[in-house]
Amino acid sequence: MFNKILIANRGEIALRVIRACREMGIQSVAVHSTADSDAMHVRMADEAICIGPPSGTESYLNMAAIIAACEVTGAQAIHPGYGFLSENANFVQIVEDHDLTFIGPTAEHIRVMGDKITAKDTMKSLNVPCVPGSDGGVPDVEAALKIGEEFGYPVIIKATAGGGGKGMKVAKHAEDMASAFQTARAEGKANFGNNEVYIEKYLTTPRHIEIQVFGDGKGNAIHLGERDCSLQRRHQKVFEEAPGPCISPQERATIGKVCADAVAKINYIGAGTIEFLYEKGEFYFIEMNTRLQVEHPVTEAIFGIDLVREQIRVASGLPMSVTQNDLDINGHAIEVRINAERLPNFSPCPGKITHYHAPGGLGVRMDSALYDGYSIPPYYDSLIGKLVVHGRDRPEALARLNRALGELIVDGIDTTIPLFHALLGEDDVLSGDYNIHWLESWLESHFPEG
Repeated sequence: MFNKILIANRGEIALRVIRACREMGIQSVAVHSTADSDAMHVRMADEAICIGPPSGTESYLNMAAIIAACEVTGAQAIHPGYGFLSENANFVQIVEDHDLTFIGPTAEHIRVMGDKITAKDTMKSLNVPCVPGSDGGVPDVEAALKIGEEFGYPVIIKATAGGGGKGMKVAKHAEDMASAFQTARAEGKANFGNNEVYIEKYLTTPRHIEIQVFGDGKGNAIHLGERDCSLQRRHQKVFEEAPGPCISPQERATIGKVCADAVAKINYIGAGTIEFLYEKGEFYFIEMNTRLQVEHPVTEAIFGIDLVREQIRVASGLPMSVTQNDLDINGHAIEVRINAERLPNFSPCPGKITHYHAPGGLGVRMDSALYDGYSIPPYYDSLIGKLVVHGRDRPEALARLNRALGELIVDGIDTTIPLFHALLGEDDVLSGDYNIHWLESWLESHFPEG
């Protein structure tokens, strides 16, 4: 087992890893930019070291500085959290070249799953169901039009190296294809340095269902059920729950086994999430995230498993502490993402927190790095907290979420808390009858300026 782990991240996820380390008796090292010198993860870690100026490129994405921090502090392993360098295969290789351990999958697995075409081909070979679409990249508009004619409209054009909703454009009709194709290529080039795109059939009313998998790197893997992340704005999740309201036990067991078998066959190590569109009883693979997800706490809540602890265990060479037969779902959990954003436009709203009070009580978890007097810097993602609730069933979880939102106080800045108060007044949300397009349609009618 490791004696000391460096966390190459910031905010609530850095705190999340620090807590797991403390429970395991492992020393933690926080890295931080000059803008984060007073951040909570810096205060909570056993050691902290500054790695650069405020810009993420010069600090949290500065590979040389992070490696140097390991050498200075004697950290033996690096936990990347999510975002930043968590899915950077080159970084993983550099970590290994310096005789350090990356707490996550191999560089090769990250490369394979980071390229959407290769990932889709790999999943097809592993018998994972995929969305009908092009075989590989599409070179030009003429080829795109032929694919649109073959599969029928609407279709979606996706950047091969895309993510976070960037490089994705829908062509509802043939006359939309040229504009959508060129825009997706341009966004792919601008955001990821790669203008290759591929095309898939665009499903009209799907849900976003993702399967949590975990492997030991030695041919053993488990699944921890699904999360429903269908409430999204511009492809960004805002509300996640487990188990999915629309998934039957039989569907869960079947698709879960398919996913666990797939990652076992490739000797995958650590946590991963296989994401699907789900429509009319069918699952269609869209991508695999080779890291811990933002929404992992809802899975932890219903299974009573610490996923970060498991990541650290298998990275150190120990076996997983559970088998598939040990895993039974207990109740229902919901997470809402609290962002420092101003409604109705969801524009970033950094600033000083004049008062912060976290909700508590049975079945309530607040993952946040906020505190009274903390100034949220303008340089990073607007996520400032994750409110997670757990109940014996979905109605109890919803009631608990409503109560916890009423207790949560974040003064001094605007946040997305009012959005969730409003959503809990909607029958479709209360019944679980929604798909990936529901929230944007609702926002257009309730916040037309957004």
